[in-house]
Amino acid sequence: MNRILGPFRLAHLFHRLPIIRVAINRSAIICMTGILCALASLFAGCGGGGHHMTEPAPILALSTNAIPFVAVQASSFNPAPASVNVINTGTGVLAFTAASDAPSWLSVTPTSGTAPQTLQISVSAGALAPRTYIGHITVTATSAQDSPAVITVTLVVGSQTASNSPFWPQWGSNPQHTGMVAATGQNLTNILANIVYDPFVTQEKNENVPLFGEPALTVHEQAPITDGKDTYMVMKGGVYNSCDPAGQWTSGAACGPNTWNTMEWYETRFSWVKGQLVEAWTFETDWVPEPNATNFGQGFSGLEGWEPVFHPVDANNFIYVPAAAGSVWKVNKTTGVAASHINPFLANPSMTAVNTFVAGPLTADANGNIYYNVIELNLTGNPWDQNDAVGAWLVKIAPDDSSSFASFASINPGAPAATSTSCPGTFGNLSPQPALPWPPSPTAVAPFFPAACGSQRPGINVAPAVSADGTTVYTVSVAHFDNLASYVLAVNTADLSPKWQASLQNRLTDGCGILLPIAASGVTNEPNSCLFGTTVGVDPTTNAPGSGYVIDEASSSPTVLPDGSVVFGALDNYNFSRGHLFRFDSSGNYLGAYGFGWDSTPGVWAHDSTFSVVIKDNHYPSTAYCNADSPVCTSTLAGPYFITQLDASLNIEWQFQSTTIDGEHPNGYEWCINMPAIDMLGNVYVNSEDGNVYELPQAHSGIFTAPSGKMFLNSAIGAAYTPISIGPDGKIYTQNNGQLFVVGN
Repeated sequence: MNRILGPFRLAHLFHRLPIIRVAINRSAIICMTGILCALASLFAGCGGGGHHMTEPAPILALSTNAIPFVAVQASSFNPAPASVNVINTGTGVLAFTAASDAPSWLSVTPTSGTAPQTLQISVSAGALAPRTYIGHITVTATSAQDSPAVITVTLVVGSQTASNSPFWPQWGSNPQHTGMVAATGQNLTNILANIVYDPFVTQEKNENVPLFGEPALTVHEQAPITDGKDTYMVMKGGVYNSCDPAGQWTSGAACGPNTWNTMEWYETRFSWVKGQLVEAWTFETDWVPEPNATNFGQGFSGLEGWEPVFHPVDANNFIYVPAAAGSVWKVNKTTGVAASHINPFLANPSMTAVNTFVAGPLTADANGNIYYNVIELNLTGNPWDQNDAVGAWLVKIAPDDSSSFASFASINPGAPAATSTSCPGTFGNLSPQPALPWPPSPTAVAPFFPAACGSQRPGINVAPAVSADGTTVYTVSVAHFDNLASYVLAVNTADLSPKWQASLQNRLTDGCGILLPIAASGVTNEPNSCLFGTTVGVDPTTNAPGSGYVIDEASSSPTVLPDGSVVFGALDNYNFSRGHLFRFDSSGNYLGAYGFGWDSTPGVWAHDSTFSVVIKDNHYPSTAYCNADSPVCTSTLAGPYFITQLDASLNIEWQFQSTTIDGEHPNGYEWCINMPAIDMLGNVYVNSEDGNVYELPQAHSGIFTAPSGKMFLNSAIGAAYTPISIGPDGKIYTQNNGQLFVVGN
């Protein structure tokens, strides 16, 4: 009954209570919806977007889509690989493959992997013709969004053929070493290249901290050689044996500078390709520097850690590279392969090859003849302070590889014999030493050097210079034991016969009473003074006119001026370690000197039917002439530091003063240039220990401090003495802290 009455009664109830009916209908709807949702959730989920299941989606991305490379045709030095990161910016796992469409020159590793992963993209110029190549690396990730992704690779191959337009081919740019070129220097606004050529700088500098009190870099560097689109520069390799602790080489330990022959020297050709300086080839030479052989404890100064210069020359469409045993490699500029090995001493059975060294840069004259100095040492014992030099020669190599040489004994016939005991000495050679100030009396006569003079031989870093007419080659000679017996030599190029010899002894008259005060009567404690009553102008260490002397720690080389005269920078015994720039005419007559010369080959600006001479002009913290415990031996303060331009009579025209100062350099930083560069407008380019390269303009007088250009390169306290070069397009090639910098527009 209930089954019959139930529907009726319910319908009747709905009819009478419509509001309740509506409520029940809405509840029913809500209930039914909930049931359906519950059922649906068992299968597909419920809610916004829940009508289907979403799988994780990987998305392929690359850190870059374009890579440029440059290389030189047939070079064994391919560009460094470029890195590209494969990235998954989505979810899930992204597995990929990578493939090259130009496998003959373009490759990728790995060829498959899972993101995130780094790809290495490599190119090989090999035998590709010089032009631009375009290839692609395709990265594919199946089912990933944005797949495949493509990396476009451009390879610009420069010509293997070397330029044959030498522009700065040697030390000082030309055979006269004037350092001036027929191009306008570019602005010092951008670093166009930065190449590390000496990987041992940190070790080399650390070795000098105990000796110099700072990490000084005592290396004489090659001037970059510029030739058309090509640049040639030394590169160092091998092994540098650091001392433990640093500085033990000064006590004779076999480490540091005392074993620098474990390093290796290379000459490398770089070529400009699409605005980048690219390595074309590297030639390994068997050249090594003369031994340092320092042992202060035994009284052996040796070379005091100053590494001799390695310096090729560009001539006759070859690079002539210093080699072992006084020989030279003649290297093909295009291939970097030796065309010949020229050994002038091959037929000399008395020479010990391993003890014989190319000493200083090679020089080429306008006819392609190569000149350089050679020294043979006695390595049984100390070769500098104990044993005399065995032999020394000036060498000439003709363009056809024929060679000749002349001994220093033959080209300096008037010098004291090696065994002579009458070479010049100083009051410092007396024992006991006389009381200061010197000279000991107004009439005192300095003693002879207290031992044999030693053989005449070249300064270790001297580059011979050649007269403008090509008839005379100039070099420098010094007695092996007594460096007061120093000479500038003129030699006939035709047969290497002697032309004239000019001693540096007793030339200077700016000592006591001029550069140094003469003390009042009875005064014995005035700093850097000479004895009361001393003759004006004399050197207090000899009571005679001052003398210049050659030291192997310097790289000063002769410079031939436009009037045919010759200048050479040498040290002396009284000018606060500044030395003098000595000048001789083309016949060897002494013409005068300027009061700075230490380790500087001056530049020359030819202009307006005359010329000017440019030289660094540092005022070092130094005593004048003594190092004893006496008020007389009081050091001056450091600075000022100038670049000085002199007129044709060696009078000052202008001086640019370093004004970079800090707590340790209150009077500026030292100029560490040993060969400036000068462009056709007379702009002077130099570098400083403040880490900057400078451009100095003309049209100044007196002292000025505002350069026309300046750019910071690298911190270089205690930097090596470095030369600067200019390229045919005006780029500036400079060095700092073992790095080659190219600077320009």
